[in-house]
Amino acid sequence: MDAGELVSDEVILEIVADALDAPSAAGGFVLDGFPRTLAQADGLAALLERRGDHLDAVISLDVCDDELIARISGRRVCRDGGHVTHTRLAGDSTECPECGGRLILRTDDQPDTVRRRLAVYREQTEPVLDYYARGDAGLTVVDGLGDPDAVAARLEEVLDNAGSEIAT
Repeated sequence: MDAGELVSDEVILEIVADALDAPSAAGGFVLDGFPRTLAQADGLAALLERRGDHLDAVISLDVCDDELIARISGRRVCRDGGHVTHTRLAGDSTECPECGGRLILRTDDQPDTVRRRLAVYREQTEPVLDYYARGDAGLTVVDGLGDPDAVAARLEEVLDNAGSEIAT
């Protein structure tokens, strides 16, 4: 992750299978940031088929690279308490607003690392969008820019139209 690489498909599929078997997934589930490769998409399809399950909706949040880099590289984590904040909220402060600990920029949030992660995304994940666009659930692209409440409302509307229920 520090180098901007992704965890292997096999490991991720094992983690997802375990998570879907957990009691907390009995009423439904949301997969955020998964699948990221065509192999993962195929693995998920096989897993869901074995379980007699299906996807209600597949959503892609559309955000330009400059905004993604700003969002990710602006994230700060408290070294002491693990709290997460953003430079848009904390400004240039190096003090955690929650506990006063030291805020740090994680190695995998460095702008150059984020750019490498975006290149990996283009190569490995963008083809997954076409995979789902052709699938039964289809693909809905949602504008991920703007106020978080507005983005959440757009997501909820897509899920409502897909017949899915989401806890807010």
